[in-house]
Amino acid sequence: METITLNIGGMTCGGCVKSVTKVLEQLNGVGRVEVSLENAAALIIYDAGKIQTAALIGAVEGAGFDVSL
Repeated sequence: METITLNIGGMTCGGCVKSVTKVLEQLNGVGRVEVSLENAAALIIYDAGKIQTAALIGAVEGAGFDVSL
């Protein structure tokens, strides 16, 4: 399992945190997600053999948020 932290822009409330968490948890290969509104970041533990970083970023961007590493 790999760990990555994504910086997420555009989160303004707990609902945003839930949205980001949900979209990431639904991806095949994602084991655990911790999203922090205060830190504007998501800590993701995932199986690099099943999903690539680009797919994680794309999922969050698809939900309407800005993402950077």
